[in-house]
Amino acid sequence: MNFLVRIAVVAAALLAAGTSVAQSTASYPTRPVRLVVPFAPGGTNDAIARIIAEKLALRLGQPVVVDNRGGANMVVGSEIVVRANPDGHTILIVGAGYAVNPSLRRKLPYDSLRDFAPIGLVASGPYVMVVHPSVPAKTVGEFIAWVRSRPGQVNYASTGTGSPPHLAAELFKVAAALDMQHIPYKGGGAVLPDLLGGRVSLFFGSVSTLKPQVQAGKLRGIAVTTKKRSPAMPELPTFIESGVKGYEVTGWYGLLAPGKTPPAILDRLNRELQQVLNDADARKRLARRGLEAAPGTAADFSALIRSEIPKWAKVMQAAGVKPE
Repeated sequence: MNFLVRIAVVAAALLAAGTSVAQSTASYPTRPVRLVVPFAPGGTNDAIARIIAEKLALRLGQPVVVDNRGGANMVVGSEIVVRANPDGHTILIVGAGYAVNPSLRRKLPYDSLRDFAPIGLVASGPYVMVVHPSVPAKTVGEFIAWVRSRPGQVNYASTGTGSPPHLAAELFKVAAALDMQHIPYKGGGAVLPDLLGGRVSLFFGSVSTLKPQVQAGKLRGIAVTTKKRSPAMPELPTFIESGVKGYEVTGWYGLLAPGKTPPAILDRLNRELQQVLNDADARKRLARRGLEAAPGTAADFSALIRSEIPKWAKVMQAAGVKPE
């Protein structure tokens, strides 16, 4: 009899817990949603987050508060989210560098696949290859020939070892068999003065950062890194058009939640995100930054991350970058 009583108590407790979860899921969100940006204010991730937060808040009926927690190439902000209560009230925006971290660091404080649940891709766009006007090359082919005529003498800037601009350049080096020297900086703001001053010759960066400099004649645009030309800089060819077979690097941004977030909440967030990304004003504001809204399923975003991690692991190995 005592055994049957214990079974009944356990069953009642499980039923109550299930009911509680169902009720909290149905009423989600019950308070402001925290959108963690794992970078300092002012960058592309931050700008995208603020567009999404504004629109998502209207659809969720609760404020979406942007919380900048920069450090360690997204690791600091990511760790905050992975340790948060998995109830949909704390989410994370990440960029393409998220897929690089497993190869860049010997030990992350989380598993990039297991400990996060994809909500959806937000936007994607190219990086732009620019050179200082003192570089004589005006095309990718001319640049390759110029570098090969002076092996080891040409330097290129990046926003840090393992950053997307670094890996875009490294992939170019491998694809074109070039010998160039890498000079890492602490962010795009630190790169521009030396690039504009001609102290570094080459840089891969975002359209929003580099387009004004190209239009002003302070830098020369050479090509974009995606398969298709960018609507924001349609005059620039792709690397594939320019004869570098198989070369493609896409900058992307997406939303993640803690790994144990209930599926119903993830589905709600994805549905609302799709509506945001089909909003004409949101699309226009993303386009001004050289980005295209990228609506899709959580499964699509998961597949992208899973394909990017091994891709960049190979590039890191070819570049001789060892995990720290």
